[in-house]
Amino acid sequence: MKGLLLKIFLETRWPVIFFGAGLAAIMSILTWVLPTILGDIADVFQSIPLIKPLISALLGVDPDSQFSAQMTQAFLWVHPTVLCTLWGHEIMYCTRSPAGEIDRGTIDFLLGLPVSRWKLHIAETIGWLASGIIILGIGISGHVIVAQQFVEKMQPSLSAISMILCNLMSMYIAVGTIAMLVSSLSDRRNRAMGVVFAILLVSFLLNFLAQFWKPAEPWARLSVLEYYRPAEIIQEGTLPTTNIAILLTVGTICWITAGLILRRRSICTV
Repeated sequence: MKGLLLKIFLETRWPVIFFGAGLAAIMSILTWVLPTILGDIADVFQSIPLIKPLISALLGVDPDSQFSAQMTQAFLWVHPTVLCTLWGHEIMYCTRSPAGEIDRGTIDFLLGLPVSRWKLHIAETIGWLASGIIILGIGISGHVIVAQQFVEKMQPSLSAISMILCNLMSMYIAVGTIAMLVSSLSDRRNRAMGVVFAILLVSFLLNFLAQFWKPAEPWARLSVLEYYRPAEIIQEGTLPTTNIAILLTVGTICWITAGLILRRRSICTV
C-alpha cells in the first residue's frame, strides 16, 4: 500500500500544485471583483436578461431579491471557473486507473504487484481525497487573504464557510466517484474523460433549464448542482444535511460499484 501511495504521489504532485495555485488565483481575483460586479446586478439583469436564470441556476435563489454583501460572496463558491477547476482535477485524477493504465499499456505491471485490486482502488481513493483537500486548502487561502485585506465586512461567518465546504466536499466526492465508475468500465482514458465531461455538462444544463422551463424541473434532481447550495447556507445559516446525505449516498454507491467492477472485470492491454 505504501508503494502505491508513493507512486500516486510522484505521478500527481505537480498537477495538484498547479490546480491548487490556479484555484487560489481564481478565488482571490473573484473575491476582489465580484462585489463590484454584482453590486449593480439590477442593471446587469436589464441589459443582459440571460444572466438572471444563469445566476439563479448557480445560486439556487431568486436573484430578484436584494443581494447582501455576503450573498455576493456566495457566487464565488459556484462560479464556473471554480467548479471547472475542481472538476478538471477530478476528471484527470479519477480516470488514471484503470482506464489510463490500460490506455498506456502499463496495467499488466500494476496488477502484477503483490496487492489486491481492492487495495489499488483504496489507494487511488486516498490519493484523490487527499489531493482534493490540498487543492481546496490552497484555493481557500487565496480567498481568505484577499477577503481579510480588502473586503473583510463582506466575508461570511466562519460557520457558514465551514458548512459551504462540507457541501462542496460532498459534491466533490459524488463527482469523483462517478468518474471512477466510468473509468472502471473503460479501456480508453480519453473516452472516459469525455463521458464524465458530458455527464457534468448535462448536469449543469438540467439545473439551468429548470429555472425557466417547468418540464425540466423534475429532471433537475439528477443534477449534482441541485444539491450544492452555498447561497441557501448563507441565508439560512444551517447545514444542508439532506443534500449532503444524497451526494454522499451517490458517492458511496458509485465507489463500491467501481471497486466491484475493477475487482471482477477481465483487464488486459490491447
